[in-house]
Amino acid sequence: MSYAVKEIFKTLQGEGAQAGRAAVFCRFAGCNLWSGREADRATAVCRFCDTDFVGMDGEGGGRFAGATELAEAIEAAWGPSSTGRYVVFTGGEPLLQLDAALLAAVRARGFESAVETNGTLEPPAGLDWICVSPKADAALQLRHGDELKLVYPQEGVDPAAFEALPFRHFWLQPMDGPRRAENMAAAAAYCLANPPWRLGLQTHKIAGLP
Repeated sequence: MSYAVKEIFKTLQGEGAQAGRAAVFCRFAGCNLWSGREADRATAVCRFCDTDFVGMDGEGGGRFAGATELAEAIEAAWGPSSTGRYVVFTGGEPLLQLDAALLAAVRARGFESAVETNGTLEPPAGLDWICVSPKADAALQLRHGDELKLVYPQEGVDPAAFEALPFRHFWLQPMDGPRRAENMAAAAAYCLANPPWRLGLQTHKIAGLP
């Protein structure tokens, strides 16, 4: 299959248990919970996304004819080092496009692979790290993984509803925007009162990284 990719770039992972780790981010175009158009935000299932995943015009983006071509672009973005290779597949919603062929192609080039998903779709086999970020009003199909990252607060979403699921880490990430300080305080208070939740910070934004 071909892949529509918004951008491919190397940076430091800014969130979760892998924060601070060098990674190539492969951001797929498209999402199943919002079109990405501002005109549709008010009626979307997910209305707080802060990511541009529309089109294929970002750094390293484009239409890739197959898994080998895309894996080569990911390898080129990483650079010559053969150690610590790590790729994060994100979006939009990466599981609309990520498949076993692409995972095999990056593994053949020495990469560990991670996905950041809204959890509405099942992943292909072969991922090394799964991060699920549930959204209100979207049925959660992927109910296991390495970390669950809940943007907080979300109307109609109770963090306690996820605590029994088999994840290694549970993060509350304060919702960005004009009420960020208030949301930060609320998330911190919840984590203090409700282990095993941890406060999740977007450290790439603090460090001025993409």
